[in-house]
Amino acid sequence: MYPIRAAVALAVWAWAGSCSVAGLVFSTAPANAQQITGAGSTLAQPVYGKWADLSHAATGVTLNYQGVGSGAGQELVMRRTVDFGASDAPVPAAKLSQNRLLQFPTVIGAVDIAINVPGLSSNTLKLTGAILANIYLGTVTNWNDPAIAAVNPGIRLPDLAIAPVYRADGSGTTYVFTGYLAKLSPDFKAKVGVDKAVSWPAGTGAKGTAGVAGAVKNTEGGLGYVESAYATLNHLTIVQLQNHDGRFVTATPEAFAAAAAAADWTGVANFAVDMNNMPGANAWPIESATFVLLPTNPANPARGAAVTKFFDWALTKGDDAALGLQYVPLPEKVKVAVIASWKQAGLM
Repeated sequence: MYPIRAAVALAVWAWAGSCSVAGLVFSTAPANAQQITGAGSTLAQPVYGKWADLSHAATGVTLNYQGVGSGAGQELVMRRTVDFGASDAPVPAAKLSQNRLLQFPTVIGAVDIAINVPGLSSNTLKLTGAILANIYLGTVTNWNDPAIAAVNPGIRLPDLAIAPVYRADGSGTTYVFTGYLAKLSPDFKAKVGVDKAVSWPAGTGAKGTAGVAGAVKNTEGGLGYVESAYATLNHLTIVQLQNHDGRFVTATPEAFAAAAAAADWTGVANFAVDMNNMPGANAWPIESATFVLLPTNPANPARGAAVTKFFDWALTKGDDAALGLQYVPLPEKVKVAVIASWKQAGLM
């Protein structure tokens, strides 16, 4: 293992106790190649891995990225243990300033609801944000509950307990999901709130996206929230959701793009736009940009420059790869603004 990889691995183990190497991105490279390290968002992990593979020949940059959750990603970059952190939860402006971090988005991703209900295939079941909120509040506990039956006429729902699963680690996906539920349920907003980690009234915790997906797949009656790219790659059974306009929509690239198109980036500090429950007949309701946190005073300036070199390739040449993994590329105006922010900070 290269020394820099060892340093990141040790830091992550110190943070999380122990972690599986499954799904981590480790690229081999010549001795003179530029190596950069990043950690955080699991939502972004599939696309960062793909970009790393595709860009290496052009950039000479090798990426070692560990999807350990947004909370850990934020902490590790604030300690300067990694060259960049990745988070689906935007960091408040005061905290960015205090830790001398530049925040910028890289791509837009969605969150799906995965289920394990006998007899139901993908996109058969319909749910609303209010029903999901009540499931996680513990007030809707059975799959044949009248509230679920009301939006699923003609579907035989089993007399089976719902087993909700949530992320036990600090997660940007949790931040996005709780933000969505809080918009649809004042009761959820008051009792649980919006954060990377919350006190859930109902359900069972699991570590990481793989943990949530595994718990749902292995539990009859299971339900959990996972990144859409992960759901697609792992063939999870997902549901339709009711959107802002009252229509039930499926999780498709077109639905994600419709939601992204409705977002207003104008005047949003540090690019921290909220994309949950966007208007639009075809818009998917749970969506977020994912962000990179880059030190403006990098411990190693050469590696700091290599980070922007990598993401410059990603923003200008990585759209097709992102689309192939169910992500939505940033609008062109936002890409221009992101690259301008690097230059203004002296990082490019």
